[in-house]
Amino acid sequence: MSGSQKITHKAVSACFKCLGLIPRKLGISVGRFLGRGSFLANKKHREIALNNLTLAYSNEKSPSEIRILAKKIFGNLGQIVFEIAWFWRLDRRDFHKHFRIDGLSHFTNALKKNKGVLLLTAHFGNWELMTVFSGMTGYPVNIIYRPLDFQPMETFFVNLRTRFGGKLIPKNRSMRTILTVLKQGEAVGFLMDQNVDWYEGVFVEFFGRLACTNKGLALLALRTEAPVVPIFLVREGAGFRVEIGQEVPLVKTGDKTKDIEANTQQYNGVIEAFARRYPDQWFWVHQRWKTRPYKPWPKI
Repeated sequence: MSGSQKITHKAVSACFKCLGLIPRKLGISVGRFLGRGSFLANKKHREIALNNLTLAYSNEKSPSEIRILAKKIFGNLGQIVFEIAWFWRLDRRDFHKHFRIDGLSHFTNALKKNKGVLLLTAHFGNWELMTVFSGMTGYPVNIIYRPLDFQPMETFFVNLRTRFGGKLIPKNRSMRTILTVLKQGEAVGFLMDQNVDWYEGVFVEFFGRLACTNKGLALLALRTEAPVVPIFLVREGAGFRVEIGQEVPLVKTGDKTKDIEANTQQYNGVIEAFARRYPDQWFWVHQRWKTRPYKPWPKI
């Protein structure tokens, strides 16, 4: 980093440290208040959230119910900054007071196959706190991520995500590194709930509507036969819960195209089921259905 970027990074870190001094209950209340204020002020993301929720729940919820849910979603998102600041100051000896892990046996059983583990995850609760899993269990987890363009903030989040043992793998040209850490018996986490361009994914259903979904996890599972295990973090009462699900069975028929689609559909199904359980904790402000299937020009 340049001299000015180092100064900016120190300012960012100092800001989070100061926010971390705010009592957690007060920070949660302030975060919810600011988040709900953002629902009123941020027209762009409010409309994205309302549109997404309407696409997903139009047959199940009324417009007023959808709007109430959207406000809760923004309130939850508003807590994230304050939770990150609190987490930045948290001592690992206090993890058990605020976090619990359910389903750890699903992960340890997958490790016993000696092929590494592919972790299927998504933007639930405060996903930035997911690295607590490594800190609590001692198992090394590598996270595929896209580096931020703003270097001071990138440095801050790298430090945050690796503070308790998490490892980061930049998304670009990551295949060789992923294969190496899997051979070493480690886990690799993939955020699988974001829209991608048509050439990066396949179209499979998500809430009953085709969504262009990254095919990378399916390709890796088919190539390495490493077990795919879901893992999500949600807010629960005054604390957080890491929930680990059962291994997703691999579909491998020999037809590569169909196998990629079938496995990716399974992953979407897992994420959708969890989003239905915790609809106010998923990241609905992202344009999940932005990329649409190609339609040829009509013949004249």
